[in-house]
Amino acid sequence: MTTSSANGIDLSQKSELFKKGLQTRKEVQGAASVDKVLAGADEFMMAFQDLTTEYCWGYVWSRPGLSKKTRSMLNLAMLAALNRGPELSLHIAGALTNGVSKEEIKEILLQVGIYCGVPASLDAFKRASDVFKERGV
Repeated sequence: MTTSSANGIDLSQKSELFKKGLQTRKEVQGAASVDKVLAGADEFMMAFQDLTTEYCWGYVWSRPGLSKKTRSMLNLAMLAALNRGPELSLHIAGALTNGVSKEEIKEILLQVGIYCGVPASLDAFKRASDVFKERGV
């Protein structure tokens, strides 16, 4: 396969790390979601998409040292602590895909409240609640 049918990316021009990252990213975030983001990326934004797909998803997320579930749990805590709401919502959905339970997400976000502040935890709880409603969790 040389071209991704959903977004027109010529995979023959991409590194093996990018291809590995694209596969991992689609496993975690869902193929339709990833294809939509990539299809909407113009030349300027594609540079960022290349960077994150290759290094974030291909190099870090694809490493064998931690499970996807553990990586998701870490991301939830970090993104909540940093108040990165839209990205947190994406990763809450991905965490559910990776087997993180609603109860585990609640515990992570409570931990954030104690160590990083109640406002960060409150926003994260609101976002998680919205994702749970969307997914019927």
